[in-house]
Amino acid sequence: MKKSLIGKKIGMTQFIMEDGTLIPVTVCELGPCVVLQKKTVEKDGYASLKVGYAEAKEKRVPRAQLAAYKKMNISPKRIQKEIDAFDDALVEGSVITCEIFAENQLVNVLGLSKGKGFTGVIKRYGFGGGRKTHGSDFHRAPGSIGAHTFPGEVWKGQKMPGRHGNKNLTIKNLKIVKVLKDKNIVLISGSIPGRKDSLITVIEK
Repeated sequence: MKKSLIGKKIGMTQFIMEDGTLIPVTVCELGPCVVLQKKTVEKDGYASLKVGYAEAKEKRVPRAQLAAYKKMNISPKRIQKEIDAFDDALVEGSVITCEIFAENQLVNVLGLSKGKGFTGVIKRYGFGGGRKTHGSDFHRAPGSIGAHTFPGEVWKGQKMPGRHGNKNLTIKNLKIVKVLKDKNIVLISGSIPGRKDSLITVIEK
C-alpha cells in the first residue's frame, strides 16, 4: 500500500535550491485528514481508509452523517475520500498530516484540470489550420472527417470540436522540494492540474 493524502492546490511560486538554481514549484496544502472509517479485507472485501478533509458547517451536513461525526467526536468534514490503508496503526479518529512525506521524495499527483468550455480543434488538439491570406476560406475548420464510400461513416474517436478540459489527470514523478510540517504545506516541483483551491491527491511513487 502506498502512502497518500488529500489536500488542495494553493498556487505556484519559485524556490531557490541550495546550489542557487531557481525552479518553479506548486504550493499545496496537504491535510490534516481524519480517519473516519477503516475498511478491512475480512469485513469489506478490501483494505482502505476513509478520510475527511476541510471543515464543514453543520447545517450543510446530512443528519445521518452529522450523528456519525458526533459519535466519533469529530468535527464535520466537507470532503470524504478513500485512500490506501498504508499503516495498520491508523484507526478511526487518527489524524494524518503531511509528515508522511519527505523532501526529495517522488510522488504522483491527481487533480481535475481546468475546464475551458466548448473549443475548436485548433485550441483543443493543436491543429494547424489553413492559410490566412490569398483568398482562402479555410482558416480554423477541422477539415475532412472521413472517406466516402468506405467506411461510409465517421470513425469513433475522431478529433472534433467539443468540451475541453475538466478531466481527471495524473502527473507522475514529481519531486517534493520542501515540507513545512507546522503549516501543512508541501512544495512540489513543476505544475499540477487544477485551479487554485482545487482538490488534489498526492500518492508516493
